[in-house]
Amino acid sequence: MSEDKLAGTLETSATDGNAIPNGKGHEPGEEIAASAKTSLAADCEKEPVANNTQNASPRKNENRESNLPESQEFLSGREEKKTTRFTDFEGKTSFGMSVFNLGNAIMGSGILGLAYAMANTGVILFLLLLTAVAVLSSYSIHLLLKSSGIVGIRAYEQLGYRAFGTPGKMAAGIAITLQNIGAMSSYLYIVKNEFPLVIQAFLKVDNPTSEWYLNGNYLVIILSVTVILPLALMKQLGYLGYTSGFSLSCMVFFLIATAYTIPILAFAFVCHPEVLPIYTELRNATKKKMQHVSNISIAVMYIMYFLAALFGYLTFYGKVEAELLHTYSRIDPYDTLILCVRVAVLTAVTLTVPIVLFPVRRAIQQMMFPNKTFYWPRHIAIAMCLLTFINMLVIFAPNILGIFGVIGATSAPCLIFIFPAVFYIRIVPKEEEPLCSVPKILVMLQSNSSPGQQRA
Repeated sequence: MSEDKLAGTLETSATDGNAIPNGKGHEPGEEIAASAKTSLAADCEKEPVANNTQNASPRKNENRESNLPESQEFLSGREEKKTTRFTDFEGKTSFGMSVFNLGNAIMGSGILGLAYAMANTGVILFLLLLTAVAVLSSYSIHLLLKSSGIVGIRAYEQLGYRAFGTPGKMAAGIAITLQNIGAMSSYLYIVKNEFPLVIQAFLKVDNPTSEWYLNGNYLVIILSVTVILPLALMKQLGYLGYTSGFSLSCMVFFLIATAYTIPILAFAFVCHPEVLPIYTELRNATKKKMQHVSNISIAVMYIMYFLAALFGYLTFYGKVEAELLHTYSRIDPYDTLILCVRVAVLTAVTLTVPIVLFPVRRAIQQMMFPNKTFYWPRHIAIAMCLLTFINMLVIFAPNILGIFGVIGATSAPCLIFIFPAVFYIRIVPKEEEPLCSVPKILVMLQSNSSPGQQRA
């Protein structure tokens, strides 16, 4: 073999050895010694192997991609001559669908009466607090995106692992699991209590009967099996863009229908566990483009939050209750427009559950099956177990939802403000940004002064 060919072989080996899915490479020269000892016969055999690799069918490439560990499934693209970095993954979700998914995740980030909060704080102070939370949430998403870009990771739990090892990974995974299980339980608890009343009002039934369609427990199970479970079994979050768009349109409906508003909205912007999966599936993804998705989603929900609180407050003033669904039951329970708005709100709440379930399933997989390839039976089993557990909580132990409310009050600030800040401080190299630099000082101030947010 000529010297030129040997040198080319050494260079190719070194290049291939430096690329791994995390975006972290080996030190140059680690595998040069081993390559130099390769025999001439082995070198001659490399050319046909390379030709066979180039001629591999797309089906084989897809099979290799499906066999990636789940912790790296969204981080790596197809492997051809060398292992590709996470930035080579080609997302298929459009910009608009990504906005819908993230906006739906924000909208479902807790059940609080915004009008009740405005009645207790006043319009001006409420607007200032809402603005502060929105700005801090957008900035913490910026921290997540920058941290993920540096280490080449697009999973919240893996960022925790890179920053603090296994304890960081477990802390992030447990926080996501507890937060989102509490949220999904709250949503289905609203469906359990309100859906029978809506059906009763449509049927003009004054005295509740024992019919099955007026039993909230049956209705929750039916909705979980026929609507939530099929959506939760989607392989990728991007497929839910259409249902997310419909869910947001249902929430817009009650804003434009009438002065009577029934806000089932979050007094928080807890969407951070969904940010990185949406970023991964975004078409032609860049940090700047994903930041635009986040900013638009937060801005839209900011406007909806304020209008929902303002309309509800101006309708009832000091008589507004903590949850406006109970307040509206004192008006005309058979008013057609109000009933349609209540149905729209219940639809939006139901369609939010699959969005919230995705991060929980991913957190469980990261904690329990970090190196396993994608496996449909496991994918389906986790979703079914989660929905079964949540339905049992809602039906048999509704009082435990208060415990999840307390847990949510502590886990939500961690997911929104504290974790992104400490991950950023640990992951961003000191050579790039010293600890005394302005960005890291701002991050430390944010993590220390973040307002408490929760999903009720």
